[in-house]
Amino acid sequence: MTTTPSTAPETVDVLIVGAGPTGLLLAGDLAAQGVSVTLVERRPSRTSNMTRAFAVHARTLELLDSRGLADELIKTGTPLTSLRFFGKLSLDLSRLHTRFPFVLITPQYEVERLLERRARTAGVRFRHDTELTTLHQSPTSQSVTAELREPDGSRTTLAARYLVGTDGMRSPVRHALGLPFPGKSVIRSIVLADVRLAEKPSDILTVSGGGDAFAFIAPFGDGWYRAMGWHRARQAADSDPVDLDELREICRVALGSDFGMHDARWISRFHSDERQVPSYRTGRVFLAGDAAHVHSPAGGQGMNTGLQDAANLSWKLAAVLRGHTADPEALLDSYHAERHPVGATVLRTSGALVRLAMARTPLQRMVRTMAARALATIRPASDKAIGMVSGLAIAYRAPRGAHPLTAKRAPDLSLREGRLHQLLRDGTFVLVTPTGAATPASPAPLVHAHWQGDRTTTLLVRPDGYIAWASDRPDPAALQAALTR
Repeated sequence: MTTTPSTAPETVDVLIVGAGPTGLLLAGDLAAQGVSVTLVERRPSRTSNMTRAFAVHARTLELLDSRGLADELIKTGTPLTSLRFFGKLSLDLSRLHTRFPFVLITPQYEVERLLERRARTAGVRFRHDTELTTLHQSPTSQSVTAELREPDGSRTTLAARYLVGTDGMRSPVRHALGLPFPGKSVIRSIVLADVRLAEKPSDILTVSGGGDAFAFIAPFGDGWYRAMGWHRARQAADSDPVDLDELREICRVALGSDFGMHDARWISRFHSDERQVPSYRTGRVFLAGDAAHVHSPAGGQGMNTGLQDAANLSWKLAAVLRGHTADPEALLDSYHAERHPVGATVLRTSGALVRLAMARTPLQRMVRTMAARALATIRPASDKAIGMVSGLAIAYRAPRGAHPLTAKRAPDLSLREGRLHQLLRDGTFVLVTPTGAATPASPAPLVHAHWQGDRTTTLLVRPDGYIAWASDRPDPAALQAALTR
């Protein structure tokens, strides 16, 4: 922490540190609502982000659809209607009730490209090759002051009403706050590389393994493949030398072939942690994405969870900054209350998948076989699994006595005025009522839409696609109270 600088710094509504997918979606959402946003990124402009994410799940595609980006992103990748884990467990995603009953296999940089274009169009100010070094906030201050190291090495200060750290697992923002990041390493010495293949795999996403090794291969779509492998007998430090022969051997053990792997343009060794920060909010500073939670890559949950963090936080910050809520502190606190349990669940589920993949003892392998059999034969168990992996089953805690639909995801309803996700593209609440119902006074912008049939339920849908309030009978006073909150 530093003392507040004596000279008046540049000011902005929201300073976001970290221009990965989470920061880009958050910045674009805020700027589209008229909030002034500066996004600081330590990497130089147009530096390739050699990331691990390849899976865009159905719930994330719905969020991108409500921003007009999903259809364009789908053209960059390949939809996959089933997911296989360690050769035995298969999840049928085609049963999902959504416009996107699949997982899209596309590299993370395609997601970043679309989100960056949207953010720039909305007016986000980017400051690349710039690092946050310290930050300061006091209980009486109405802003956060950040000290930044500019590309030429000079120091500048910037004051923001709010600051959000989306700056990865080594988050300088989290360190500046002095927050712990409890957890542990769950798997060490994973080899990662971008390679060419002499033989094209039969599956779009190639993943399998046994107790001693597992491997993963996914296409970039341009002839390059991302390959990842782990072997129990080859536990080395991240800094130890690594070569393509090691990865080839792991793939032969886990997949039965290395597919003629050659010409690695990039190769490294890393470890996977399970960690979560205790609080996603500290005063006027928030954490999201990998800065708040990290976990194993199993299930492809990392980028998706971060994007959903951003969608949850963005409309709340915008509502507070634009004076559209009667209780700003309660609304901002709800970000941690809603998203921290989701992060904890993802840590548990992705960790369970890794532990099953690494099963070595007869008992562990029996548990894995039983789990795979249950998910293959018990429909409710399978539905729950695909709902959680896809993100469609994620719901928040509703107030006591609330309507059963409250705090659940709203499906892409077909309304008189169009699809719900299209109506959400202005970043406003959507009120769905029977035909003839009056439009209520609202402190925030509101789109009023109507059921196509004779349904009588009234829904108030939040900008992130969750149901804020619902009623099966007209209740103008309760609706007005919900709009005020």
